[in-house]
Amino acid sequence: MPRRILQGTVVSDKNDKTITVLVERRVMHPMYKKFITRSKKYAAHDEGNLFKSGDKVRIRECRPVSKSKTWEAIAEEGMVAAAAAAAAAAPAVKAKPKAKAPAKPRRRRSLSHDPDAD
Repeated sequence: MPRRILQGTVVSDKNDKTITVLVERRVMHPMYKKFITRSKKYAAHDEGNLFKSGDKVRIRECRPVSKSKTWEAIAEEGMVAAAAAAAAAAPAVKAKPKAKAPAKPRRRRSLSHDPDAD
């Protein structure tokens, strides 16, 4: 039996070897005949942590890897080369943060009623 393949956008890559993929599909409303966008999130296995949030990715149905993961991310040849190039080009040293501007002095509020003025 062929495995299903879906395409979506990575919305989370915070877990190790796991990505969350948002898959959107368009379906026609049975009564009004208007197209509606339906979306669903899938947890997919990403063995090499290749995909980052915002990437377009294809996922394929597979045997259960864990309780919630029954999909795996498909890495095409172009994606693997691009990920390797990005990792090599990334600077090892973080840039120094900019110095903050000095805080503005706060204005004091005057009392509308002075109790000693009586």
